Amino acid sequence: MRHLPAPSLSFLCDMELTVEGAHLPGKTPIGNRRIIRVTGGSLKGDRLTAEVIPGGDDWITVREDGTIIQDVRILLKTADGELIMMSYRGIRTGEPEVLQRLDNNEEVDPDEYYFRTAPIFETASVKYDWLNRRLFVSRGIRLPGKVNYSIYTVD
Repeated sequence: MRHLPAPSLSFLCDMELTVEGAHLPGKTPIGNRRIIRVTGGSLKGDRLTAEVIPGGDDWITVREDGTIIQDVRILLKTADGELIMMSYRGIRTGEPEVLQRLDNNEEVDPDEYYFRTAPIFETASVKYDWLNRRLFVSRGIRLPGKVNYSIYTVD
């Protein structure tokens, strides 16, 4: 069987989210849960510039080994007034001592841990309809009180 070459990536935008402290519902049959409210943020790129409408959430599951599985939903308003829904699932993992430093809200070099997401955009906007028809990936970095991502289109 013939395989195709790997897809390439094109930079879409950088995103910064500000977040509040975690709500801790505790350990459920699925795992230890955290819910983090997204209080704002922005996306900046050549094809997409938007503000994050406060009120989105990151529903996190913490596995036994400390790996975090994200389930995030936020609403964006573009610079030209269009609304875009954005959701993503992600994974953040690393050595236990690195994960502990992140949990302590310390700044940690992003090369010390794995933090990737798969954003999905949904919009009724004709101008941004192309977002409905592409796959995206991102690399993230956790910083005190915020999270930054570089988002790429899978070509």
